[in-house]
Amino acid sequence: MILTIDIGNTNIVIGCVDENTNQVVLEERIFTDVKKTAVEYAITIKTLFDIHGISPADISGGIMSSSVPPITKNVKKAAETLLGKNIIEVGPGIKSGIDIKIDDPAQLGPDLLVGAVAGLAEYGAPLIIIDMGTASTITVINDRKQVIGGMIMPGVSVSLEGMSLKAAHLPQIAIEPPTKLIGSNTIDCMKSGVVYGHASCMDGMIERIRENLGVNAPVVATGGLSGVIAPLCKNEIIIDNQLLLKGLQIIYQKNVKSGRRES
Repeated sequence: MILTIDIGNTNIVIGCVDENTNQVVLEERIFTDVKKTAVEYAITIKTLFDIHGISPADISGGIMSSSVPPITKNVKKAAETLLGKNIIEVGPGIKSGIDIKIDDPAQLGPDLLVGAVAGLAEYGAPLIIIDMGTASTITVINDRKQVIGGMIMPGVSVSLEGMSLKAAHLPQIAIEPPTKLIGSNTIDCMKSGVVYGHASCMDGMIERIRENLGVNAPVVATGGLSGVIAPLCKNEIIIDNQLLLKGLQIIYQKNVKSGRRES
């Protein structure tokens, strides 16, 4: 099996992918904590292994991507200590097989690169990929299998926190659909505005992107809030919360075969 780790601003997604079947056999999210030491992260990962009946000896290698530089070193050290193997890190020089056609290809975030790799492999091109996390990001792949750019906007939780912070009378609420579209109390009004508002935003962006591409590109969504928002969109959206784990596994294999593997 391959250990795959994607570090996001809110959560770290830890997974194990079977090399023979390419199936994800472990997928868990833990809170991103910049205060945790490498040892504490190692304990957390080992605990997840124990829960799922996985031994470090079952893991033949690992790969990680990170959008949170302050904790990258600690998580990488934790995984390497636990496995006794070096972990490949997605970054400059990594072999991905992706044709990036943006102003500065180096600016494409590791998570967006990994998502594009998996998206092309799983769903083909053209494709619109939405990642709903702390920020909601959209990656656009044209019919020539090129990443041509995308959009970055505040995520649902960021929007909600900002509204509650700036409006003293609005409480913190759970991010979930209200009982009805038109709220009749403050909490349901907030839920409707935040959840349906973000879904409507996604619908609008999808329509504009398709119009720009001149093709009815399919849409795949991933990220912690995709299961809440995507079902409320009017456009058909495939939810794939294992997208980044699959992408990491694909990149791992490309780099192992090209001789980049370290052990």
